[in-house]
Amino acid sequence: MLRAATRMFAERGYQETTVKDIAAAAGVTERTFFRYFPSKEDLVFAEVLDFVPLLAKEIAGRPSSEPPYTAVLNGLLAAAQDLDGGLGILFVGAPPRALSTGARRTSVLADFEDGIAEALADRLARRSPDELARTRALHASVLARASVAAIRSALIAFTTRDGAPTGPPPSVEDFAQVLHEAFAVLPSGGV
Repeated sequence: MLRAATRMFAERGYQETTVKDIAAAAGVTERTFFRYFPSKEDLVFAEVLDFVPLLAKEIAGRPSSEPPYTAVLNGLLAAAQDLDGGLGILFVGAPPRALSTGARRTSVLADFEDGIAEALADRLARRSPDELARTRALHASVLARASVAAIRSALIAFTTRDGAPTGPPPSVEDFAQVLHEAFAVLPSGGV
């Protein structure tokens, strides 16, 4: 269903794609869809939550010489390649502003940030084992939330850009370029 949803979101957009469309494209009934996901939005949230451990593993495994933001960006891109196109839902599908603002979204966003923070805290512990755990946790938390802000900003910019392409749907590579631009703002403050 994830691949079908990704394709449908890329072709029609998140708002215009119905659960019926996704089910038909996946070769299942709507009833089967709802057995797995309470809503179209939950399909996207499930993809994000499934992605968190993979992303955390990639970040933790990055070379210790990489600065934290670079490790998050490179970990994100590496993890995306391991998903066999599944992360396309995030890259070319559901714009963050199209998803609800309720408790579910807040919980998923917090889990995403916490997964990155834990991976960064592990990296920081290896680099500075004498640093207080509380200080390390704070630093990792700030770095993670700033990284997620860059990711979310890139998603918003990518899915709401002017002059949306009329040819083939945008690719993960197109989104990777926007991600690089967003992460470049972090260390410099955009100056």
